Amino acid sequence: MKRCPWAKDDLMARYHDTEWGVPLHDDQRLFEFIVLDGAQAGLSWSTILKKRDAYRAAFDDFDPAKVARYSARKLEALLANPGIVRNRLKIVAAVSNAQAFLSVQKEFGSFDAYVWRFVDGRPIVNRWRRLADLPARTPLSDAVSKDLKQRGFSFVGSTICYAFLQAAGLVNDHLVTCCRHAEVQTAAVAHVPRRRG
Repeated sequence: MKRCPWAKDDLMARYHDTEWGVPLHDDQRLFEFIVLDGAQAGLSWSTILKKRDAYRAAFDDFDPAKVARYSARKLEALLANPGIVRNRLKIVAAVSNAQAFLSVQKEFGSFDAYVWRFVDGRPIVNRWRRLADLPARTPLSDAVSKDLKQRGFSFVGSTICYAFLQAAGLVNDHLVTCCRHAEVQTAAVAHVPRRRG
């Protein structure tokens, strides 16, 4: 099976084959990727994937309502947790991002409805032939980053946002030579979010 060349080990291959680029519409999982992509800043995605189970345990399976209520005592416990990236700024950002996430849910009915409106509810399908062709950021990720920052999110720079858009399937960046490019495209069901209220 021909994969994107970055999926080099078993863990990365499993993530590549089952998650990356698949359109995601579950708010809790979307919040998970916001936290994990923020945690990745300055690190490799492989490092974060290895810590994913520990993150799920430490952050109440990424339930934004629970994370938004974390106390100073809980933050100190997270900073002492060797299973996650113990960076105070990133941990504090996860909590403040949970609070901002809840505000977005309240305004749009769901984070899903909010974020998918940036692509009119349909994944952007790119046709890259080489890994070197993939951008680190795009006008779309610039727009998402700017909007998230205005809503109180942090660790959501354009490069982090582009990684999030790829992971959550708003962008299909599997190489055209990769078996998942067509599979993800075929499996993608058009999802046009409805605004509520």
